[in-house]
Amino acid sequence: MPVPPRILIITAAFGEGHNSAARNLALALDAAAAGAVTQVSDPCMLGAPRLTAMVNSGYRYVTTHFPQIWAKIYRSTDRCDLSKQDSPPLRMAQSALADLIGKFQPDAIVSTYPLYPYLLTRLFAGPVARRPVFVVVTDSIEINAAWLRAQCDRWLVTDPTTREMMARTGLPAEKIIDTGFPVHPAFSQLAPVESAAACDPFRILYFPTAKLPFVRRHSRALLDASPAVHLTIVLGRNVRLLYSRAREIQKAYPGRVRLVGWTRRVPQLLNQHHLVVGKAGGATVHEAIAARCPMLIHHLVPGQEEGNLRLLEIIGGGHLAETPAALTRCVGDLLADHAAGWRAMKDALARHGRNAGAITAARFILSQI
Repeated sequence: MPVPPRILIITAAFGEGHNSAARNLALALDAAAAGAVTQVSDPCMLGAPRLTAMVNSGYRYVTTHFPQIWAKIYRSTDRCDLSKQDSPPLRMAQSALADLIGKFQPDAIVSTYPLYPYLLTRLFAGPVARRPVFVVVTDSIEINAAWLRAQCDRWLVTDPTTREMMARTGLPAEKIIDTGFPVHPAFSQLAPVESAAACDPFRILYFPTAKLPFVRRHSRALLDASPAVHLTIVLGRNVRLLYSRAREIQKAYPGRVRLVGWTRRVPQLLNQHHLVVGKAGGATVHEAIAARCPMLIHHLVPGQEEGNLRLLEIIGGGHLAETPAALTRCVGDLLADHAAGWRAMKDALARHGRNAGAITAARFILSQI
């Protein structure tokens, strides 16, 4: 029996997209025909757990409540050459990464976070034996320079437009592989709502942010758009913070509102709903694309998430609706003329046809090692 390859997947807690891509890719690699032994780890958390937790908490707060401030921070990192950075936190993460490699002895390393290829380059220049490095780029179209300057064997990207954009920066086109975002493998086997389906009830899946007033404002705006609207509010990690306000909405619109706390059934929920309303994070946008579920974006972090919105617009599967009035108007437009607008979005997402990114990426990685 051949020995299964060992693949180390390294991620970071700064944004759910990195962790989601890492977890989903591990699932696909574990289930692949050739099989693989995988380990998903966060070197930042291992090397400096308290500092990483503090920075992650600050990141979530700023991106939710002060997105314009985060946009300036994010754009400043575009001018930062990580290969020349050598702070104590980076050294701690690098030490943790070296320890991971030494203990796990991987045949290949996959990074879903742009920092780690720079740390690997330093380690490979020393006593650590070089392995193939694959970088999973979790952003779309608007790509921070940190991804582009990384030294690796292949970049795995979300879509053809992102691949073309990265190639225009001078990267070798043959090293940029369009696999699609690594969504959960379950998406490839789930049946989405068909474009010919009835739209009464019109099921909307809503992912609120932690901004307290918005869960009520957005919910009312969506429910008031049409009596056909039935709303599922996914509270997630904000369940304690937002439950009382979401419960008010449920009481005010009897029989039309369902509340969901933290759940692992996001793929199933997306495939059961006509429309998703959420922020423009990489994981959420690409999961909506995988489920062929049209999307309205109510919260956008400038810089970091603008490319995800652009991708939705290029596909024709969604657009921005940042205010309650815009949400009401957009839902009304989608349902007008027997839901012609919604059906056109569904057909556009079906033509794009990306619901197996983790499986495609896993097969490619295994083929290379």
